[in-house]
Amino acid sequence: MNQKYPKSERLKSKNTIDLLFSKGKSVSKYPLRLVYVAVEKESESDIQVGVSVSKKYFKKAVDRNYYKRVLRETYRLNKHIILESVTDSYAVMFFYQSADRLTYAEIYEKTIQLFEKFRAQIKSEKEN
Repeated sequence: MNQKYPKSERLKSKNTIDLLFSKGKSVSKYPLRLVYVAVEKESESDIQVGVSVSKKYFKKAVDRNYYKRVLRETYRLNKHIILESVTDSYAVMFFYQSADRLTYAEIYEKTIQLFEKFRAQIKSEKEN
């Protein structure tokens, strides 16, 4: 499995981000949250991902950047969970929403649980 995070997988389109916040659906596994929306395939990848860490919880940019790096890394290592079950193209925003300072290992485990929950939700939407 390809474990890269190429530019084609990065969510950069302002229109797509606006669509995420207006019509996106959400899945949570404390302290992580995933907001997603099905989009037309714009690039060669099936999924486009953005990460965000709130300034409300982490005032210093160095702290926010650390958690964004951790989120991107845990996504990169576990994206196969999502890609195995996805048939459509999705735009996804990945949030860290807590002032709790979890370790890398804890965030890694929560990411796996969140992706499994996302996969189950996508599967149930397809059946309905």
